[in-house]
Amino acid sequence: PVTSLAAMLPMGCVLFGLTPEEALLGITANAAKALGLEHDIGTLEVGKKADIVWWDIAHPDMLSYQLGGAPISAIMKEGTIHAADHS
Repeated sequence: PVTSLAAMLPMGCVLFGLTPEEALLGITANAAKALGLEHDIGTLEVGKKADIVWWDIAHPDMLSYQLGGAPISAIMKEGTIHAADHS
């Protein structure tokens, strides 16, 4: 098991030839659907849980450049925004 979604993004691109957009879908909308949770999570829609990560990047391609993830600028968990913990 891998507990880092940030590690899965570049691995999906490098090992399986996914585009960064396809890799993002794999850990969001498609993952929620595979778990039967697509009505509550996985996409940004009215009525769904607002769990969002903001990365400090210019383009989704940057998510596949470094193993372990890009710098996070903020996190929204259940509709509340939290500053990124850089400790």
